[in-house]
Amino acid sequence: MIIVLEKKATQEQLEKVIAYLETSGFSVYKSSGEDGIVLRTTGGEPNFDLRKIEIIPAIAEVYPVEEPYKLAGRNYKDDKTIIKVRDVEIGGNEVVVIAGPCSIESEEQIFAIAETVSKAGAKILRGGAFKPRTSPYSFQGLGEEGLKLIRAAANQYGLLVVTEVIDSSQVDLVESYTDIFQVGSRNMQNFPLLKALGNKKKPVLLKRGYASKIEEWLMSAEYILSGGNMEVLLCERGIRTFETETRNTFDISAIPVIQRKSHLPVAADPSHAIGYRDKIIPMARAAVAAGADALMIEVHHNPEKALSDGPQALIPVEFEEMMKQLKRIAEVIGRKI
Repeated sequence: MIIVLEKKATQEQLEKVIAYLETSGFSVYKSSGEDGIVLRTTGGEPNFDLRKIEIIPAIAEVYPVEEPYKLAGRNYKDDKTIIKVRDVEIGGNEVVVIAGPCSIESEEQIFAIAETVSKAGAKILRGGAFKPRTSPYSFQGLGEEGLKLIRAAANQYGLLVVTEVIDSSQVDLVESYTDIFQVGSRNMQNFPLLKALGNKKKPVLLKRGYASKIEEWLMSAEYILSGGNMEVLLCERGIRTFETETRNTFDISAIPVIQRKSHLPVAADPSHAIGYRDKIIPMARAAVAAGADALMIEVHHNPEKALSDGPQALIPVEFEEMMKQLKRIAEVIGRKI
């Protein structure tokens, strides 16, 4: 719920209200504005009677929040959240491009791709050091050695790093190398992992589960937000449907839906959504036109020999052409890349 205190409320009254809410099981978030102090709450006792709050002295208004996601919704914050990491802003006027291989395979590979995507205009280097795969016999990643390689490549070419963390036991290790945590589709409802990331200060890119509704996706974001980490970037990466012509079905409509329901920025990953190289550029164009704040694109200099997801990776010349096209589309809708 949202509680507005009277303008004349004293500090002592404020503290008593907060103490009462906390003893009733609520987590309380305080903000100040022109209309005075506003308290936003999550949790609380089941079937809590709002009248208990309304009769407390110094309370002006109490508003119940209908959505189950209290912190991710527009009722909590109407202004769009902008995630800022060094000189990169996600959620503002610029559409930020995240690019790189599915997996970090070698020093030569990650440095070559980092150079390519940096020169073409990408701001963030992606690449997995830990790879949760459908088959236990598939390449599982280089682990910490991969983290060291992607960090070094990003530093050399002036890029940020986003890489996947697949278990709560890895959070501290990955944190020491990355700028942005990535939570993959399979882990969207790994609640111990989400809680651990909620205690961190670095942004989290949260991919939609491949069979998850938008409300479930936002509730996963809520786990991170409720821990105190308010920098979550939602990423649409396609959902599983009856269609078999593409790897997944790219739910482009999720982009404007999220932007209406939530203040969080939203990215799109057409590489995983489509799964075929020849369809990625058209879908990237569509995602920018639909209002995505960021794009996540797989790039590989030799995809035929890639250890994972080569068929959905653009080669460097295709990535460079895509960037040229996206810049023109962004300009038409008043944005930039």
